[in-house]
Amino acid sequence: MERPVALVTGATSGLGAEFAQQLAASGHDLVLVARNVARLQAKAMRLRQDLGVTVEVLPADLLTDDGVTAVGARLADRERPVALLVNNAGFGLVKAFDANTAEQETDHLRILVRTPMQLMHAALPPMLERGHGRIINVASVAGFIPRGSYGAAKAWGISFSRSANLRYRPRGVTVTAVCPGFVRTEFHQRMGANINRIPRWMWLNPDRVVREGLAANAAGKSVSIPSRRYAVLVALGRLVPDALAAAAGNRGR
Repeated sequence: MERPVALVTGATSGLGAEFAQQLAASGHDLVLVARNVARLQAKAMRLRQDLGVTVEVLPADLLTDDGVTAVGARLADRERPVALLVNNAGFGLVKAFDANTAEQETDHLRILVRTPMQLMHAALPPMLERGHGRIINVASVAGFIPRGSYGAAKAWGISFSRSANLRYRPRGVTVTAVCPGFVRTEFHQRMGANINRIPRWMWLNPDRVVREGLAANAAGKSVSIPSRRYAVLVALGRLVPDALAAAAGNRGR
């Protein structure tokens, strides 16, 4: 039997690289999407050599129409079906909304909302035709608290994943928002965030986030909050004043 194919965006580092690793280890062939061709090829070579899977490299800048169109076309290809889409590509802005340019905020909103929406729209029709498919949207616990435009964008991913899972799970397609807290990846360093104020107990390892997210998606859940401590924090965040919840979320700025 042919192995199922998973397409992962932002696949060369952080959670994207971990999703690729665990999916390959579980028997998936891969389509890896990122901007950096050299890093894509290096990641693909390691996965082929270590796990014996087929890996397709798809260089694309998902902040451009051409990049999104190329990935969308791959997802819509009925001859080479994609069984699982991981919308992981993204970045954060360390400054407050008023200190960023409108262009920076527009790009931020595009990569976190518009791009995953377009890729889901491309992936869903062939999945629904086949009667099975899986979609994972990497969100954040920031989507549950007042956390600037980043939290607002992630809140969209959570809300839409919940709605889509209700609508499409009965037709065989499960949609899950994976909502980690602080994860030991390159994410915060790339955005220039000060991580010195973040307590050690708040950090999660990528392997746990991905493992729990994949398990939640396989179980048909619409939201995955990795670790019990973050599940408790999210529950408490609904009860405390906005100012207190925002202060906790802004530790990584």
